[in-house]
Amino acid sequence: MTFAAPPPYSGRLNTLVIGGRMDADRALLTPRGELVHGCADALAEKLAQLPASTARVDVDMSGVHFMDTSALQFLDVLRDFGHRRRLPVTATRWNGQPRRILELAGLDTTDPLNSPTPARPAPLASAVAQERAEQLHVLQEEIEQLRHAIASRPVIDQARGILMATHGCTSDEAWHVLREASQRSNTKLREIAAAVTAGATPDGPRPPEKLRQALSRALSRHRSGAGGGPGRGRVS
Repeated sequence: MTFAAPPPYSGRLNTLVIGGRMDADRALLTPRGELVHGCADALAEKLAQLPASTARVDVDMSGVHFMDTSALQFLDVLRDFGHRRRLPVTATRWNGQPRRILELAGLDTTDPLNSPTPARPAPLASAVAQERAEQLHVLQEEIEQLRHAIASRPVIDQARGILMATHGCTSDEAWHVLREASQRSNTKLREIAAAVTAGATPDGPRPPEKLRQALSRALSRHRSGAGGGPGRGRVS
């Protein structure tokens, strides 16, 4: 028996789709995509479709390539389902970024549903709760940084291509020029790249004076270091 996947969430490029099949009385679920906001609801809907005769649920997580702290709700839904139905539930085969998040959260990367939760005295439990909250905050910051890096990558790659075509530098040299200009002008790398990209169009705005000077100095230094002699011109 195979279960139909739920429709993808609107407005997202990377969605969570949960496939499933029955092997006798064992259900095998196969999530694909991201564990983000809404993933717990999608899982609850999928679990509600399982036959009453289901005696075991195994979730293969190898198709999940990204997750944020919403994954903890996803795991809670799985755990609660197993407790309510009194049947074994596993979530295995984690890899990549999701596995790293489990490590940072102090969970078992083989199967986080098996992570022990021993009884603790009240003061210690409070300290553990505070530590867990701090860990979640760190996770959220790391995830936000990853999302910013992913969003910034296209414009940075475009700026590198423009510098390579305009000034005859290599891809690595263009990267170092952007980084050095960012440091010299105390400007975010993405803003430097966006200014270079916008200024490359015929009617595009010129980069601010501070950025032009920082880019020109970085280009001059890298041309001198490469022994390339005079370049093809200053940043316009």
